[in-house]
Amino acid sequence: MAKAKTTYVCSNCGAQSAKWVGKCTVCGEWNTFEEEVLRESKTSSGKIIRKTQSKPQKINEITYEKEQRLDTGSIEFNRVLGGGLVSGSIVLIGGEPGIGKSTLMLQVALQLPKEKVLYVSGEESLQQIKLRGERISGVNADTLILSETRMEQILATAEEIEPDILVIDSIQTMFTERVESSPGSVSQIRECATDIMRYAKENNVPVILIGHITKDGSLAGPKVLEHIVDTVLQFEGDRNHVYRILRSTKNRFGSTSELGIFEMQNTGLREVSNPSELLLSHRDEAMSGVSVSAGIEGARPFLIEVQALVSTAAYGAPQRASTGFDTRRLNMLLAVLEKRAGFRLATKDVFLNIAGGLKVNDPGIDLAVLCSVLSSDLDIALPSDVCFAGEVGLSGEIRPVQRIDQRVKEAEKLGFKKIYISKYNKKSSDFSKLKIQVLGAGKVSEVFRIIFKED
Repeated sequence: MAKAKTTYVCSNCGAQSAKWVGKCTVCGEWNTFEEEVLRESKTSSGKIIRKTQSKPQKINEITYEKEQRLDTGSIEFNRVLGGGLVSGSIVLIGGEPGIGKSTLMLQVALQLPKEKVLYVSGEESLQQIKLRGERISGVNADTLILSETRMEQILATAEEIEPDILVIDSIQTMFTERVESSPGSVSQIRECATDIMRYAKENNVPVILIGHITKDGSLAGPKVLEHIVDTVLQFEGDRNHVYRILRSTKNRFGSTSELGIFEMQNTGLREVSNPSELLLSHRDEAMSGVSVSAGIEGARPFLIEVQALVSTAAYGAPQRASTGFDTRRLNMLLAVLEKRAGFRLATKDVFLNIAGGLKVNDPGIDLAVLCSVLSSDLDIALPSDVCFAGEVGLSGEIRPVQRIDQRVKEAEKLGFKKIYISKYNKKSSDFSKLKIQVLGAGKVSEVFRIIFKED
């Protein structure tokens, strides 16, 4: 009997090597090579390739129809997808263990009374899924549940019952008999994902895959998995808090800047339609180091609370730490505060936190960050009815931000009396009909003088 040939494949980028190496020469990652058994191709080398029916076409002669989207019944899930599931598309959802991926997808499956959903689980038994379904009080009693890990059996069942939506939980537990490695290996994930893609495209059925993530937060498995699928969603949140955030990192049929917010409850995940009220803490007394910013994520404006703490460095070198905000941008803003506004923070620790567990990339939060830091340093509380929306440049100027009208209207809706923005934003928009007072400024020093003089 001939000895089976093996190769080593990088689980991060898919590069191959004849022997095991500690560091991948392509992507530079360490300890990512896994052994994989090679299988011989049954296609003879002398076989003549037959002509296919497909022919190249000029791009201006290609006709297409607008993609038909399937309403999932969840407003937040539809928003992140770009309006719903596209027929024949593959959606990959990743997240930490216990964050609620299976609960979210089972809840979506049970909210589709008019669609036939096949929910395939390789991690839980039928009884466990039944108990979870009763807990989240689903309404679709015709949802089909299958506990199976063999890909050939799953696809045969799907071909037989012809579901409208196929959900697989999770891709790392599935295996195909054509590959001799264990489930979750690079070759198994690649082959199973390829079979699923072929089924989805041939039958025009949307497929949702649930995937695990590694300890550094990236999706487990080869990078080819993310290239195969049409949409990659990340389900984030702290298991010690009730809020969960669904964001898109890749979407061939929509924007990647949308955000969906859920609240974990005993009866499942509740959609948060107005996150501004939840992200603002209700305080009985004013506290220093707290400001509110009018931010934008995708098409949704919401107000977020920025918390800062400035104290004397007790261990020599000052610390700079932030949660939910880029630490490098925080260091840049602190340098602007010292150089352009004259405040000395080189010998002080600065800690920054975005309330609610959000990760914010909107540059319009810069002005609120500086006001929070300065408020904590001076130990002077900011007015509770004031919010901010402005990007700060290296020369200390307040730069205009996009969609300022939506930001200002969101602040007015939640009862704020004043909002500080760039004076260039104020020139380009008309806020005369709004009840909120819109104040424009060109430099951060102007905002500081107005705010802390009022106090």
